[in-house]
Amino acid sequence: MIIGKKGSTLFTMDIYSKMKPEASGKELVRVGRIATGVVVVLGMAWIPMMGRISSTLYTYLQSVQSYLAPPIAAVFLLGVFFKRLNAKGAYAAMISGFIIGLIKLTLELFQDNLSGALHDFATINFLYFCIYLFLFSIVVMVVVSLTSPKPDEDHIRGLTFATTVAEDKAASRASWNKWDVILSLIVVVIIIAVFVYFSPLGIAK
Repeated sequence: MIIGKKGSTLFTMDIYSKMKPEASGKELVRVGRIATGVVVVLGMAWIPMMGRISSTLYTYLQSVQSYLAPPIAAVFLLGVFFKRLNAKGAYAAMISGFIIGLIKLTLELFQDNLSGALHDFATINFLYFCIYLFLFSIVVMVVVSLTSPKPDEDHIRGLTFATTVAEDKAASRASWNKWDVILSLIVVVIIIAVFVYFSPLGIAK
């Protein structure tokens, strides 16, 4: 139900309201309710397909996320560090990455009936595929951005490290203290310890 509400809110506020800005509050509520019902029905219809990908829910969720999240991560990461990127590059990476991820997800459902290159593609481990899709998205984004007009400096001011001003840096510095740094380092150490413990150096050997 939570996913249904989130999905309906995304559709209603970010898509429908932009397509029909004159829509009244009652109309948006009605569209949101319909969208919630559609998302819930589609989710229930998808349940039998989940077992084709993995027998465990956690692995299934991680695999699906690895097919859809890399383009988003690439756009956000490079968008912060590389001011030459533009909207065309971001859109190209998001759309192409989403299509490839969706193809991988679809082929994985029917991998037992595939052969040759399609079978090899469908059976790539989702953790490796996540890396490949992330790198692919970066390449697409950089190439498209460099071959199209650069963004207006006024539009990206304060959005990347290279375009931050003194006020931005001062506000960022005032938002954390030494305890934030110490606690963050502790979290990093714990994460590394967990990785090592479950790696071939730990119990997996």
